[in-house]
Amino acid sequence: MIPKELFRQLRKIEFVTKRLANDELSGSYTSVFKGQGLAFRDVRQYQHGDDVRKIDWNVTARMSDAFVKVFVEERELTVMLVVDLSASELFGTRRTSKARVAGEIAALAAFSAIHNNDRVGLILATDRIEKLVPPKKGDKHVLRVVREILGFEPRAGAAGTNLTVALQTLSKVARRRSLAFVISDFFDTGFERALALASSKHDIIPVMLVDPRDEALPDVGIATFEDFETGESVVVDTSDARVRDWYQRAMHRVRADREQLFRKHSLDACVVRTDGSFVSPMRDLFARRARRVRMR
Repeated sequence: MIPKELFRQLRKIEFVTKRLANDELSGSYTSVFKGQGLAFRDVRQYQHGDDVRKIDWNVTARMSDAFVKVFVEERELTVMLVVDLSASELFGTRRTSKARVAGEIAALAAFSAIHNNDRVGLILATDRIEKLVPPKKGDKHVLRVVREILGFEPRAGAAGTNLTVALQTLSKVARRRSLAFVISDFFDTGFERALALASSKHDIIPVMLVDPRDEALPDVGIATFEDFETGESVVVDTSDARVRDWYQRAMHRVRADREQLFRKHSLDACVVRTDGSFVSPMRDLFARRARRVRMR
């Protein structure tokens, strides 16, 4: 049985994201995310100028005339959702938590994919792989994927972040080239090589989750801060402007380093904030890719 609160969240996200995927993002999705490779469709008689390498010699021998193979672009695509649900994703100081935003983004991407007859799979990760959902089609499958994200409960103790194992798992389970949305706050280190290897095989789209308090500390006097992933706590004097300035500069460097890493590997990244719309960044992402496709 699905808990009532989870059921309400699930239905609300389904109502909003399914409409957005069908009405607003469908055309953009189709134009910028395409299947990989060519699929054999039929044969036809050879015509002057055809590539001789496409001649089907078996059919040619039977028909006593030259026939060539006809290929069409393979439209079907596999979309993998790689979702970081480590303890830091429970954080959120405005509209909702990062974990809830991750569920909204995943639902929007998944319904866009299903609307175009693509398959959707899920990799849930903390400092280990928590759940693998093989790619399938259909609305019910999308609801299962979103339910796994919204209903995830961390095991006892702090759940850290290990993007390396998440990206390595993507490379192992997705045999064919796939479109992969990696949804995380990217508060991790040492995953650069895994990202490079995964992006050489798949179309990786990093979706960075950001809360306002990731960027600046409020002036609330003496406050105790706890690291959700390690359980460690520290007392900070937030009334000290030097402390707030140091924190802001440090977090700016972290974000700048991540964005530089994504640019290095030519990845289309987008930033989604917990205090804003999750739709606009995704719409902007699709528009950027569409413009690049038109310029080719």
